[in-house]
Amino acid sequence: MNILVSAYACNPLATEDSYPGEAILGWNLVRQLSRRHRLWVITRAYNFEAIERAQKNGEAAQAVFHYLSLPKVFSGLLKNFFGFRVYYLFWQIQAYRVARRMHRKVGFDVFHQITFNNDWMPSFIGALLPIPFLWGPVGGGQRVPPGLFKELDFKNRALERARMLGQWFWRHDYFRKRGARRAAAILVCNRETKARLLPHSRSIFFFPVNGISPDDFCQESGPGPNPEGRFRILFAGRLDPIKGLGLGLRAFEIFKGKFPRAVLEIVGSGPEEIRLKKFVAARGMQTNVRFIPWLPRPELFRKMEQCDIFLFPSLRDGGGAVVVEAMSAGKPVIGLDSGGPGFHIQPEWGLKISPRNPQQVVGDLAESLEKLCLDEGLRSRLGRAARKRAGEFYLWDQLGERLFDIYRETLHPNLDESSP
Repeated sequence: MNILVSAYACNPLATEDSYPGEAILGWNLVRQLSRRHRLWVITRAYNFEAIERAQKNGEAAQAVFHYLSLPKVFSGLLKNFFGFRVYYLFWQIQAYRVARRMHRKVGFDVFHQITFNNDWMPSFIGALLPIPFLWGPVGGGQRVPPGLFKELDFKNRALERARMLGQWFWRHDYFRKRGARRAAAILVCNRETKARLLPHSRSIFFFPVNGISPDDFCQESGPGPNPEGRFRILFAGRLDPIKGLGLGLRAFEIFKGKFPRAVLEIVGSGPEEIRLKKFVAARGMQTNVRFIPWLPRPELFRKMEQCDIFLFPSLRDGGGAVVVEAMSAGKPVIGLDSGGPGFHIQPEWGLKISPRNPQQVVGDLAESLEKLCLDEGLRSRLGRAARKRAGEFYLWDQLGERLFDIYRETLHPNLDESSP
């Protein structure tokens, strides 16, 4: 088929400026689709150099990329979350104009919007271009659990309410509703997003926004060298309020009371870093909690191989790529039963905490840390099952096969009707 793809984030390199989780998703799904179909991809101009280099090395070599950016007058919008959403809406409008011209020349069989996708943001190409439309993977339905809303300070509670108000507005937008109704298939990455989209479509498939490449799939091994003889817990991610690290640190403080040689390594940076460091200093935990700046992927994977447990108490992540990466390293993950991590973590290979209220979550996290610390057999069993799950479900080639199955199931009737 001739497939038109919109992938604002699509970059083989996981840099901070490339929106790494979305960029890896966009690049790998483009790479998978190009194995069997002819692709034209509209993407952000920022991605040009990395994509050109990858294509010269034979990756997605047959795909045709169109690089699109807005005039510099719009660049100021990229400085914050809400401004970026406005920027992206204007980018999508421009992408629709480009897509319309390209369609007149090529005659596409299908349009697939891969990134960025939220259930509340419209796809102008999907709503208006008169060809079959696939949407996703889509997130955005997840929210901070009501019982944990008090974990946010006044400013972030206000931002979260503004986010929810904006979502309500856009969910009633004509283009968003038209696109959702037109979609031949919608791929969703968590149960909350599926619930938001069920009123508009019954052709909904669970599909993760996170995958693993064979190169990243860690070799099966134990925790690795541990000259200090300490029990090692790892967190990785952007340090912002929704990652739930305040809960994680309070749980670790309880855990450390029983296991004083335990260490928690926090990899990442972000607006919460200063506040979290002050909390650690006030509790006298500087020798037990180590802050590590953003790491390149190979170094992060080495950290995952060396830890005993991966802790990720995020409040409303749509995906949670680091959860899948830790699973591929054979590590049991402790997280909340919310959003993408709630989809990734199952009892067979991790421990999931019900997010009812802060006191309960802190207590359950501390109890889970202790449980895994004391039971090496359980830790090893969960880790092996996590790695097996990652290898069977999350390798990009397997996700590509699943995507081809969805294409066959949902698009074949449409293609039959339009064929001579």
